[in-house]
Amino acid sequence: MKYSIVFPGQGSQSLGMLSDLHSNFSVVNEIFQEASDAINVDLWKIINEDQELLNLTENTQPVMLAAGYATYKVLASEVSLSPISIAGHSLGEYTALVASESLSFFDAIQLVRKRAELMQAAVPSDIGSMAAILGLDDEKVIEICINANKLGVVEAVNFNSPGQVVIAGEKNSVANACELMKEAGAKRALVLPVSVPSHCSLMKDAAMDFKYSVEAINFQMGNEKVFHNVDAAYSSNIEEIKLKLVEQLYKPVLWTSIVQKMKNSGVEKLIEAGPGKVLAGLTRRIDKSLTGSAIIDVTTLKSTIEEISNA
Repeated sequence: MKYSIVFPGQGSQSLGMLSDLHSNFSVVNEIFQEASDAINVDLWKIINEDQELLNLTENTQPVMLAAGYATYKVLASEVSLSPISIAGHSLGEYTALVASESLSFFDAIQLVRKRAELMQAAVPSDIGSMAAILGLDDEKVIEICINANKLGVVEAVNFNSPGQVVIAGEKNSVANACELMKEAGAKRALVLPVSVPSHCSLMKDAAMDFKYSVEAINFQMGNEKVFHNVDAAYSSNIEEIKLKLVEQLYKPVLWTSIVQKMKNSGVEKLIEAGPGKVLAGLTRRIDKSLTGSAIIDVTTLKSTIEEISNA
């Protein structure tokens, strides 16, 4: 069986996540300890005690990176891995780069914490908004966003699967666009509980500041092929990796294209390493011939190990 490993981004976090793996594998505790030390925040405590703190962007990003990487390390400790490629959705791209050994986990935690702080500072929490649009094709969503731009910024930012696109921008413009989407036949236009309008042009200033942080980090060419969000392509050199990470702040996530390219390269299954099942769920919507599964506890870990071992 040919497979790819994928990592979730912000939005898949939940209180008490990873508790089963944490109880059974010491590496989970070690990784969260290293992450917490890197930014002087007790991330495991946040996961288990405080939903509000967990949902703060500056905490969510390092938490999700640590959770995805810990899940990956547990899997790698139990079975020999040879994925065709790896990728991560939005923030998950950093987890993919750490898994491929393109950058160190310690550096990545500090980098995503900085990324989150810059994103949060770029747009006050009462100004920005994001919404999921279900049931319209990509072109229609883009067209409506262009027409709704008269009130302020609103753009299509996450192409998650056919008929599921996320928009982001200024609150009033997003609300207006949601109404226009419904009028155009959208099944749902759902405002998301996030404080930052990710992947839209409102993040350009943050990206310019973030560039300095990225430049200061020591990157390598990784061991695995990593698909990037901004162009659904690999990088051929370190400068390209850095550029794509900076651009990712204000450019759309091309997840549908990434999964289609995985399929075209012969991949039959996507294994989601990290809390939640968002990406596993999107996989079938993008291509019904693909299967997707998520590692969320010891039971799903065992079934994934079995599949890889018998491949």
